[in-house]
Amino acid sequence: MIGLIGAMPEEVSSLVSALTDAVSEKVAGVTYTRGFLAGKEVVIARAGVGKVNAALCACTMALLYHPTLLLNTGVAGALGEGVKQGDVVIATSLVQHDMDTTPLGDPPGLLTVGGENLVELVPSQKVVETLALAAEKEGVTPHFGMICSGDRFIANAAQKKEILSRFSALACEMEGAAVAHAAYAAGIPFGVLRVLSDDADCAAPACYPVFVKSAAKKSQEIVLSFLALYEE
Repeated sequence: MIGLIGAMPEEVSSLVSALTDAVSEKVAGVTYTRGFLAGKEVVIARAGVGKVNAALCACTMALLYHPTLLLNTGVAGALGEGVKQGDVVIATSLVQHDMDTTPLGDPPGLLTVGGENLVELVPSQKVVETLALAAEKEGVTPHFGMICSGDRFIANAAQKKEILSRFSALACEMEGAAVAHAAYAAGIPFGVLRVLSDDADCAAPACYPVFVKSAAKKSQEIVLSFLALYEE
């Protein structure tokens, strides 16, 4: 079974609507819907916005449904050079940009997961490659690189510069690294796909509401193609 997690209704609604033999249950305020999609058994959840919501959802999904893969999909802001609103980014690593114990001499973003210290969480190469094929099937040439997650909607040049001074990231959002953290701790392969809804600048608060639905729609179309292509 494959677990699919988005933060907002726009990021999972089309996937849930396309399920066959759907059965839902609500746990701790989150609805988990199980069924079949593109020939694969899946469970889909809308976690809510932010890292804590994402991690709680991923942990609950892992414990209840025992997925063999966790895939986080949705929208993000453009962060690095060469990416812009409407582009697709497939994570090759994820970091929590607001995890900061640097006053103690630690590197930015340092995490402790099951006693292991690390900064970057690395998705399954198989998942990355299959997401790339799925994007290309949908007529999209994806970008590959780091995605940063933090509990802040990035919306000005100073915030972007601050993150980029620490991490060479292409996109910023609020959940992917938390899903990756939970998956890594549980020993479950994972992947993160993002379509850029804005440029994470001063125009982002205006651009985001305009483009979030179309960006989320594109991400779900790629996920459907991914499911059809992915072989466990």
